[in-house]
Amino acid sequence: MFTAAEVLQTVQEERVRFITLWFTDITGLVKSIMIPALELENVLENGSHFDGSAIEGFARVAESDMILAPDLSSFVVLPWTDGDNKTARLICSICTQNGDPFIGDPRNLLAKVLEQARGMGFLFKIGMELEYFLFPFDEKGKPQIVANHDIAGYFDLTDDPIQSISRSMLATLSKTGIRVDSTHSETGTGQHEIDFQYDEALRSADNVLTARIALKTVARERDYYCTFMPRPHADFPGSGMHTHQSLHDVATGVNLFADKEGEYGLSEVAKFFLAGQLEHARAMCAVLAPLVNSYKRLGTSFEAPVDVTWAHVNRNALIRVPSTVPGKEYHTRLELRCPDPTANPYLAMAVMLQAGLDGIRHKMPLPEPLEETLMRRTSGRMRHIEVLPQSLDEALDALSEDEVILSALGPYVSDRYIAAKRHEFSEYNRQVTSWELERYLSRF
Repeated sequence: MFTAAEVLQTVQEERVRFITLWFTDITGLVKSIMIPALELENVLENGSHFDGSAIEGFARVAESDMILAPDLSSFVVLPWTDGDNKTARLICSICTQNGDPFIGDPRNLLAKVLEQARGMGFLFKIGMELEYFLFPFDEKGKPQIVANHDIAGYFDLTDDPIQSISRSMLATLSKTGIRVDSTHSETGTGQHEIDFQYDEALRSADNVLTARIALKTVARERDYYCTFMPRPHADFPGSGMHTHQSLHDVATGVNLFADKEGEYGLSEVAKFFLAGQLEHARAMCAVLAPLVNSYKRLGTSFEAPVDVTWAHVNRNALIRVPSTVPGKEYHTRLELRCPDPTANPYLAMAVMLQAGLDGIRHKMPLPEPLEETLMRRTSGRMRHIEVLPQSLDEALDALSEDEVILSALGPYVSDRYIAAKRHEFSEYNRQVTSWELERYLSRF
């Protein structure tokens, strides 16, 4: 954790000329305000005033005047800037003119749910697997989605320049303070994955925000386009953001999901948490898979499941319990497999945590795991398997009816989020696609 004096000293020593202040709208897009480095001391003391009336979800005139409050722990000199352009970054929370946390700020909403968890004695930790595609630019500067390049398969050794780009990405993330476990090629042409180390949820959300900007910047410097679009082409698999989660004791840091004597090594707390996420999975989906395009990823492969089930081995399950090495039970965690990397990370982690906490509060019973077949017999009857929504519109319906997930977002954000996404889906529905033209124009 930096102090204000340490930040100011680093800016001076590193000859930083500009400071960019980052925050997000409710959809998760990064917004920024740039200030000269000479203004930083004033901003650290008083915040940076801005007009939020044109920002998605902030557009009520009465709340247009807002203040950005920098989080000193997020300070970093952006490694892709140097010389006269050297720039540092601070991620900000949003406050009202009175200094109160703004109810429409996604980062504040996550902090609020994290505080609920702390009140129950829990610390929420997260580790993500971020998937993305790299496409070369054509002579007109447009991404070549179907270019015959980077055809390495799952875990295959890629050719340069892709390996060079990957090395540069890892080095850049390291310079921003993001700890990476590994990176490797994925199954799709041009598809890759970066796995981030475990961290506390707020920092993990900040890391997703930073990584999406950093990876795009590095790729563009090498004449490649990096996209986190869930499914950029019908012939490609989708890109997800599998999310590993666990609760830890606030005082000791002990993993409260681990129990060597429990089935799959899960404690009662973990089972309740898991049951809560299954209970609220359909409603969470509107936040975890937030685009029209997200629903063209879900269900297209075993890495993007739609069945609301859990398992240890079966990768068709929505939530999986990864294996842990004997003696390392502190790694016990739950892997949620429906999120994709376009989700607002703050809202995503807030609803995941709220769902799990609801399971703990109500000691929800956990259904049996489904390790193999989609349907099994339970007490002589076929077990009904609930599925995730098949469209953004259906997901928004589920969200609108789930008071627990709505409470994680709060009435201000939930109303505006649902309205924005309804508009997005309505706009999509009005489009006439090339598929429709090819199928219908000459036949009718």
